Amino acid sequence: MIREAVILAAGEGQRLRPFTETKPKVMIKVANIPILEYAVNALKGVGIRDIVIVVGYKKERIIDHFGDGSESGVNIRYAEQKQQIGTAHALKQAENMVEDTFIVLPGDNIIDFRALESIEEPWTLLYQRVKEVSKYGAVILEAGKVVAIVEKPLDARSHLANTGIYALTTEIFDEIGNETSLVAVLNSYAKTHEIRAVENRGIWMDVVYPWDVLKVNEHAMFFSGKSIAGRIEDKATIIGNVRIGRNTLIKGNTYIRGPVVIGEGCEIGPNAVIMPSTSIGDNVKLGAHTYISNAVIDGGVIIAAGTYLENSVVSSGCVIGARVTASSGAAELKVADEWHNLETGVFIGEGCSIGANVLADPGTIIGSNSTIAPMNTIRGVIPSDSRVL
Repeated sequence: MIREAVILAAGEGQRLRPFTETKPKVMIKVANIPILEYAVNALKGVGIRDIVIVVGYKKERIIDHFGDGSESGVNIRYAEQKQQIGTAHALKQAENMVEDTFIVLPGDNIIDFRALESIEEPWTLLYQRVKEVSKYGAVILEAGKVVAIVEKPLDARSHLANTGIYALTTEIFDEIGNETSLVAVLNSYAKTHEIRAVENRGIWMDVVYPWDVLKVNEHAMFFSGKSIAGRIEDKATIIGNVRIGRNTLIKGNTYIRGPVVIGEGCEIGPNAVIMPSTSIGDNVKLGAHTYISNAVIDGGVIIAAGTYLENSVVSSGCVIGARVTASSGAAELKVADEWHNLETGVFIGEGCSIGANVLADPGTIIGSNSTIAPMNTIRGVIPSDSRVL
């Protein structure tokens, strides 16, 4: 039985800006849980409790949240990658912290314990069948053995995506040498050694772009039934799978249709509407007649009366004025020199202030700590620390 794991969590995630300007990608929350926590829980679910997390960018956010792992029932130690120059280099930082066979996995994917159950032997790669493999590494197999991993292939030579989850031995550290890419190391190793491949039978979801937060948030709500620890006023309606945290108040005539997750210490309504696939963090205030659908709202956000948010993400500490509209529609977005055409809403970084009666066009990205004065119509990418008057 494999008893150790290394989670690679040092990267920033530049394509996820503005959400990664103040925290690493692995600490973005979906269904009110940091992405990295899903990996920790998955390892615990298969009996692996000795975990090394390789940290780097904004490492304090990770260490402050997880500590030594005792609250999660695991033992966590940390290795630091001071310069984010590749996955092999990141793994190398844990060289003296593991023994024999261990699992290595990225900290920026949503997984569950079933994804790890089939990895029982060293030198095994976990793959996922996908329709579009171009943003992943394509795994080329012969008789169940890895021939090569082709990073972001332009042609559909394979529909097997590399999850970045492997069972390895400490021999990998000798193989790494000065190489910075773990895929390159494995490709070299596969030329002379056997790497087995097994198909993922559990949950595996990747977050690459801001709109992926919404997609993954929706699928991460794999719970059933109601769990209500807060107070529900008369004439509030709660339908379906809904979780409501302690000390949260749902005011009268509010309508909530699950799946929905609402954190602790929130105040919702009255006459608010919260539609499916919405997660709301701790200490959030939603004013009267607000309408929220398929949205991720982080902790400490204040949204005034009459605001409409659909297919949108709002980072922590934002203050949104009355009658703000962030609706969903067709948009063309440029992220890291890549153009994307999709149906989406609005993405708002941490600590933004948006005045009353602002209209944000679909696909608008607002950088952290920006201020938008009332009565504006905004679109495109607004850099961090901007002032729109």
